[in-house]
Amino acid sequence: MDGGTGGGDKNGNAEASESEIPSDARLDNVIKALKVPEGRPLNVVGVGAGAWGAVFISMLQKEYFNMKDKIKFSIYRREGKELSLETASKILEVINADSEVIRRLRQKGRYFKYVDARLGERVLSAAEVLTDGFCENMLDLPLMPLRVITDLTEAVWDADVIVNSIPSSNIRPVFEVIGNLVRERGRCPLIISLAKGIEYKESPEPHILTPSGIIHDVTGIPKENIFYLGGPNIASEVWKGEYATARICGLSRTLRRALASLIRNDSFVVWDNPDIVNHEIMGGLKNVYAIGAGIIKGAANNSATSMAVYFSNACAEMVFISQLLTGVRDPVYLAGPLLADVYVTLLKGRNAWYGEQVALGNVNPENGPYVPGKGLIEGVGAVGNFHRLLSDSRLTIPHPKTETACSPIALLPTLSALNDVFSRKQSEPLLTPKQKLHRKSNPAKSQPGFRDPGQYFLAQMKDASATDPEARLHIFEGALLTTQPSDGEGRLL
Repeated sequence: MDGGTGGGDKNGNAEASESEIPSDARLDNVIKALKVPEGRPLNVVGVGAGAWGAVFISMLQKEYFNMKDKIKFSIYRREGKELSLETASKILEVINADSEVIRRLRQKGRYFKYVDARLGERVLSAAEVLTDGFCENMLDLPLMPLRVITDLTEAVWDADVIVNSIPSSNIRPVFEVIGNLVRERGRCPLIISLAKGIEYKESPEPHILTPSGIIHDVTGIPKENIFYLGGPNIASEVWKGEYATARICGLSRTLRRALASLIRNDSFVVWDNPDIVNHEIMGGLKNVYAIGAGIIKGAANNSATSMAVYFSNACAEMVFISQLLTGVRDPVYLAGPLLADVYVTLLKGRNAWYGEQVALGNVNPENGPYVPGKGLIEGVGAVGNFHRLLSDSRLTIPHPKTETACSPIALLPTLSALNDVFSRKQSEPLLTPKQKLHRKSNPAKSQPGFRDPGQYFLAQMKDASATDPEARLHIFEGALLTTQPSDGEGRLL
């Protein structure tokens, strides 16, 4: 395995001159680095067709559109999902607003099927509209027409690069199939994971798996072949060509730099970094705390002051959790694209949107994390997974003030409050810690609990802000969780 930070400069950024290299020359360098057999194109396959997964493949296809002899693209999505009449009507509206799209569909004889669907005379599937460049979770912006494959074996059999955008909760069953195919063909592809979230495991000790860890666990693909890409990337804005940055993280400097070169374009700058673990942990955490940001926005009437206070407290908790899980005590990791990813996710995105809708009473958390038109809200499941890990009775840390053993969750009021919102039944009142103490000491004069999750969460954040998070979340030098994972490195991974 080749290590290092990736050349260019001490931060692992690619040289500035690389952006000036023509696309065909960059592609030739990538093909050479990936050792693609001569005479066949590099095969890049997307697995998962949510907004970001579809935009990512479309962006690459657009960049290398005139190099089909050197590189080809396809995307896998499950067949069978039918679109509603409302969705079909929306697609036709988008089509009719763009003369170029109308012309393209008419030339291919596909325009009138959308008219028929609008009239209720046929039903469209999510897979067939994606072939024409329409992603069900981002209908307003037509993408490149994509080669859509609905059979997983056919899609990934000869893939050189697999781009995973499947939510973390669904990675295991899909990549179990991919792992069997990899073992059968005897050649390992490279994996670029766009997924956020974690999988919680109770045994042999409480620990978590990040998306790259899940993929390695079920496929046996070497860790050196698995990469994570993250950054401040709102899918619709990236597709519009708005300036964006990202980091691709992985153990192999040679391969991650080759992939960074493949992905980058004039508006999408990709840096490389060896620290895949911290980036994936923070990628999962930012979705969790983005839901809280949305709740604060809705409950506090979009107060900039309240949002700023929440951002400060959320960042403190995220750094604290990352330090606990990875054994890394340096908060400098919350910088660059990683910090920007946190910021933009808390500011805008479906997790923040979901939190705001919960606060406004437009979404009931009891209905689950899937929202039509938005897809899976990954932060909801991550709330429960992180909470289960950090509240496990087998895990303790020294309390920052008393140095006595305590549960990590006792120091994390934001995560605790989010878990309360998503684990209670709507008929049950929500009680802050102050209210619980008051009921216990004076049950006759106890205050009623909150029925409104937004106001409950806002009250919790006010109480949490009474203490400085820097003091509350201080970790003693060298302090580790009492229960250590089997790797002996002080990491719950």
